Amino acid sequence: MRNPLRVLVSADLEGVAGIVHPSETNPERYDYERGRRLMTAEVNAVVEGVLEAEPDAVVRVADAHGSFRNLLPEELDRRARLVRGRPRPLGMLGGLDGDTSAVLFVGYHARAGSGPAVLAHTMSDAVLDVRVNGRSLGEIGLNAAMAGHHGAPVVLVAGDEVACAELTDLVPQARAVPVKFALGQAAAETIHPEEARELLRAAAGAAVADRERVRPFTLAGPLAVEVDLYGPYTVDLAVLVPGVSRAPGARTVTFTAPDMAQAYSLVQLLVQLATIKPT
Repeated sequence: MRNPLRVLVSADLEGVAGIVHPSETNPERYDYERGRRLMTAEVNAVVEGVLEAEPDAVVRVADAHGSFRNLLPEELDRRARLVRGRPRPLGMLGGLDGDTSAVLFVGYHARAGSGPAVLAHTMSDAVLDVRVNGRSLGEIGLNAAMAGHHGAPVVLVAGDEVACAELTDLVPQARAVPVKFALGQAAAETIHPEEARELLRAAAGAAVADRERVRPFTLAGPLAVEVDLYGPYTVDLAVLVPGVSRAPGARTVTFTAPDMAQAYSLVQLLVQLATIKPT
C-alpha cells in the first residue's frame, strides 16, 4: 500500500481575485473581512481540485499572509489541515517537509519593483529587493527555491499575470492561473471570484496529476545573498547578526549561506528586525 500523496497549499491574500487595495488585506481596515472570505473560498477551490485528482492526498494549507491568521478555520474545507500563526519554521511554507510531493501558490503577488503589478512587494514593505547569486527574487522565487530545497516542485501559481509570469520564468512546467490583470499597484481588471474558483479547481487537479513532469526550482550553494532594506536603522540591527555585513551605501546587507534553508531563515530574520523601531 503506497503512502498518501502530501500536498502543501501556500495561500497569500494580495493575489486573490477581486483584491486590489491594502485596505482589503489589512486586519485593521474596514474591507479586510471580505478579503479573507475571498481568500478562504479560493483555497477551498484548490483543495477540492487536489482531492478530486488524488482522493487520498494529505493536504496542508499554510496561511501565508501577514500575521498568518487570515483564513477562516471554520469555513476551510474540513479535509485540509491548516498551518496557522507565526513565528514558525519555514514561514510562508509552514508544513513543508521532505515528504511533500507538490506545492501550490494561491493568492500570490509579484516581487517588489515589478510593475505594474497589484500590491507588489517582497516579504515586507521594509524590503526593497532580495538577490541570490545576483538574481532578484520575490516571495515567489524564494518560496519556490525553498520548496525545491526539500525536493518539492511548485506546480501551480494563482495571482495577477505578473505574479504568474514570475513563477513560470523559474518553473516553465508549472500551471499559472491569472485571476486579474494589473493596471497599477492598487488597480486591476479582475475576473469574477466564482469564475476564479472554477479555474482554480480545475487547474489544481490537473497540476497535481501532472506533478511528475514539473522540476523543482533549486539553487545550489554556496549562495551570495544581498538584501536592500528600506530603513537604515534596520541595517544597523542586521549587521549585529553573525555573518551579515553592510555593503557600501546605507541600505544593503550581504551574507553567504551554504544552502537555501539558511538563506531563507536569515531573510525571514531580517524582515522581523525591520519591525523594531528606534527607542
